[in-house]
Amino acid sequence: MKLNTLGLAHEFLSHKVLRGGLCIDATMGRGKDTAFLCELVGEEGKVIAFDIQQEAVDSTEKLLNEKGLRSRAELHLVSHTEMDRYAAPGTVDAVVFNFGYLPGGDHTIFTHPDTSIIALEKALGLLKDKGVVCACIYHGGDTGYEERDRLLAYLKTLDPGKYTVLFTDFWNRPGDPPIPVFILKEI
Repeated sequence: MKLNTLGLAHEFLSHKVLRGGLCIDATMGRGKDTAFLCELVGEEGKVIAFDIQQEAVDSTEKLLNEKGLRSRAELHLVSHTEMDRYAAPGTVDAVVFNFGYLPGGDHTIFTHPDTSIIALEKALGLLKDKGVVCACIYHGGDTGYEERDRLLAYLKTLDPGKYTVLFTDFWNRPGDPPIPVFILKEI
């Protein structure tokens, strides 16, 4: 199996998310992360997922229904900047982001650095102690370089006494491979 960004993110999350947990998929997209998190949290857990595109919500709902996981997820047609309206501080085990645009969707609709940084800040406030954020930064092409640069600059400012930020790069892959970033809350 060739290791890719999604596989690396799922491998990391599989070691951090326990049954009965509460997770957030901040950018549900086609639902792959939402479904994966639903499997990890089990019947006792819950996943709250967000996207601003109805197409993403519909795709995710279809996938969850096909897998028999729909009862484990709340799907919201709202920006990830609103996630703190749906979960209390210190209650979330993991938050997943895929920055960029909806795979196979309209490339004129994509995440933006200002709102992405706000959403990351809110995600960090919602994490439990030892909670994690998994952020995959899709960049290049017609969008993403500015967001990539601003997100990476922001992540460097996180207090090292509270968070560990792991930056991963597929060093020998051509073009602009996605960048998986993992944030661990240390306190």
